[in-house]
Order: sequence, then structure tokens, then C-alpha cells
Amino acid sequence: MMSPRAGCGGRLRIAMGRAFAVSGARCIAPLSMSRRTLPFNGKLDRPVVLVGLMGAGKSTVGRRLARRLGLGFVDSDSEIEEAAGLSAGEVFQRFGERDFRDGERRVVARLAAGPVRVIATGGGAFVDPATRALLNARCVTVWLDAPVDLLAERTARRPDTRPMLQDADRAETLARLDASRRPAYAEAHIRITSSAGSHTEVVNRIVAALAQHLEEKK
Repeated sequence: MMSPRAGCGGRLRIAMGRAFAVSGARCIAPLSMSRRTLPFNGKLDRPVVLVGLMGAGKSTVGRRLARRLGLGFVDSDSEIEEAAGLSAGEVFQRFGERDFRDGERRVVARLAAGPVRVIATGGGAFVDPATRALLNARCVTVWLDAPVDLLAERTARRPDTRPMLQDADRAETLARLDASRRPAYAEAHIRITSSAGSHTEVVNRIVAALAQHLEEKK
């Protein structure tokens, strides 16, 4: 007889299978096309993937970056939520981290195989060695590196969406995650420091770094 946990995990895998099959269909279209103003017009031939801890601004910056590049935008957590019919935090809590990461791994792999666009990933996605290797091979990966105090302030705005932070000291947990995940994030192609300044400034720095990265890859 299947255990309750096994049943939950099985349902999540079915949901993630759905996401694997249809990911990309809900890609948010760009609001404007501005590639002609970019220093690397025509050279970007693969997705741009934002990685980093929760609260680093991956989704917000990602949407703005997509508009600047004239590309679509997709968020891996949103894909999981759409497939499971639950928030990412609820999926994490109900099915456990192992099943969540398994589903996340497959969703991210599907997104990476899709069209050129901007992809925001969950904080733990790039920590998985297989996902990290896949993203670095198929995409341009950008690490948004923000200080812990800023991450703690931002994540406090929506505490119900951060299950890893609900039962512990927020800043302490983020500091521990930052220390343990930093070596993985450091394998991204580009590192951008993110502060409390404007998101436009962060986008400008990403665009400049992309131009340099693409020039070096010529």
C-alpha cells in the first residue's frame, strides 16, 4: 500500500510532469523591443538565467531585463505553481524539499531548452550540481549577489512565501544559506552585486556584463 508521503510525492511528480511538458507556454512577452540599443545586438543566442538567494531580486530584475533585451520572461517558481495549483511555498511544505527539488530540476531543464528569453530561478535551483552544469552549458547564468541584511529586509515583506525562513531567525538562516550556497553561485558566468539601489541600475550592469561576456566568447 502506498504511504501518504509516497502518494503526495507521486502527485507532485505528475504535476511537475505537466510543467515539464508545457513550460514556456506562459512566457511573459516583452513590453517593448529595444535590442537596437544594445551593445550585443544579434549575438545573444541562448537564455539568460538569473540565480541567487531568495530576496536577491531575480523576478523583479528579470522582468525589467527582459523588457530591456526585447525578450520574454519566465519564472521557474511560477511554472511550478501553475502545474501544482499551489504556491511554491505550499508545494515545498506539503511535499517536502526532496520532491520539490526533483520537480524544480525538471522544470528548469525544460525552460533552459526553450527559446532565448530571461529565466528567473528559485534560490536553491542552481545549487543542484546537475542543474548548475546544465544551465552553464545551455544559458548565460547571472548571479545576483545581495547582502544578507538586504535579503532579510526584502523577504520579510512576504513571509508566507518563504517556508525556509518561517521557523527560524530570518537573518541567521539567510546568512547560513549564503555561506553554504556561495561556492555554487560563484560558478555562474556573471556576478552582479545587488544593493538597495534602483533595479534599473542593476539591469544596466547586467547588460554591460552580458556584452563583455559575449565579446569574450567570440
